[in-house]
Amino acid sequence: MQRFFKYLAIFFIVALVGAQAVRLERTNPPVDEARTLARMVDVAPAAAAVLERACRDCHSNRTEWPWYSNVAPVSWFVIDHVNHGRSHLNFSEWSSYQPDRRRELLEGVCKETRGGAMPLPSYTWIHWNARLSPADIEALCSLGASAQ
Repeated sequence: MQRFFKYLAIFFIVALVGAQAVRLERTNPPVDEARTLARMVDVAPAAAAVLERACRDCHSNRTEWPWYSNVAPVSWFVIDHVNHGRSHLNFSEWSSYQPDRRRELLEGVCKETRGGAMPLPSYTWIHWNARLSPADIEALCSLGASAQ
């Protein structure tokens, strides 16, 4: 039985080392400030602060990649979350959305944060400062009113 666990441990270590060879691309496309939400919408300072600390990493082109985003298989999970988040809403590409879509997105920010779906629990486990207070949520919900 000890032999089995020894081989299992060796297999696990080899698999973990081998996984490092599968590198997904971490991207931060250039940001044209004229195209951002902050430039196109009058964002209150309270809302801007919440966007910066709780939303920026997954919903902009200004992701701060943590050290563990270099270690597979965790890196695969992190990169997928960032790419998925950007595909749904990217504050750095705000001008690419039509006005009706912008309104829908801001309403969605309010709905998702009020419902506790955003930020993702898996993100707030590690990034404690991204947890939202009721005042933070109201600041984000005020974005929809300022964009009208």
